[in-house]
Amino acid sequence: MADAHATPHHDYHLVNPSPWPLIASIATTLMFIGAVVWMKGLVGPDAGPIAAALLAKGDKVLFFAGLAGVLFSAVAWWADVIKESKAGDHTPVVSIGLRYGMIMFIASEVMFFAAFFWIFFEMAVFNEARAHIPEVAGWADTAAAWSTWPPKGIETLDAWQLPLLNTVILLLSGTTVTWAHHALQVGDRKGARTGLIITVLLGILFTAVQVYEYQHILHEHLFFNEEAANSGLYGSIFFMATGFHGFHVLLGTIFLLVCLLRLMAGQMTPQKHFGFEAAAWYWHFVDVVWLFLFAFVYVTFG
Repeated sequence: MADAHATPHHDYHLVNPSPWPLIASIATTLMFIGAVVWMKGLVGPDAGPIAAALLAKGDKVLFFAGLAGVLFSAVAWWADVIKESKAGDHTPVVSIGLRYGMIMFIASEVMFFAAFFWIFFEMAVFNEARAHIPEVAGWADTAAAWSTWPPKGIETLDAWQLPLLNTVILLLSGTTVTWAHHALQVGDRKGARTGLIITVLLGILFTAVQVYEYQHILHEHLFFNEEAANSGLYGSIFFMATGFHGFHVLLGTIFLLVCLLRLMAGQMTPQKHFGFEAAAWYWHFVDVVWLFLFAFVYVTFG
């Protein structure tokens, strides 16, 4: 009777109790509180020594402690998922659920970027309308700055230099990750390994170029300067949209690097490699978002 209850009679996998959701939630909360402490602080200079050491403005301990907890939870949680796959728990029904889950995750990411594009388009297309808003406090100076596009004092980037280079890099990485995926499907492990290595290197190169671009913007004061004193929203939107995408490139690069290590360890086969498939979906999503960023942020409204 006990064996009958222990043996499942369905295709679903009921996971064992796991501490990682709770630990990840606590670590994430700690990380964001730490970010607030780092930027703004939660106590004044007259606080006690312990509070001042942990909660004063500029203190980074809480943020990096939370970040370490998030990374540790992610690694341990995903390691458990891999163990479940090796144990045969990922039945066809479970595999379909994993695919739906990845699709929904990417859809939620699309909504993030839709919000950033929305505010950028709204400010670019309807900027002149702000000049007709009744003056409130110091609004006149801001309205004047936004009466032209780009806003007064802003020096935009040449889309056909570094942005074009990064576009070529990402498009090329999309072809190499597709090559690697196809090679794995047909059992060509060497080709899959080579394609993944090239993709990871291209991801690193993209990040390096974007860091150089940001350094140039900040060093030359292209967006934030005295002439653009009332036009800071342009730089904020630019860094939020492109920086959030750059963060996704970094995550995607790590995602593909883990897949490469697993492939080299013999953990992926032509019949079973959803981890790599999900990473490829994510990477193609990152490519498409960058094409929209390049077309509109750098070229059309740049």
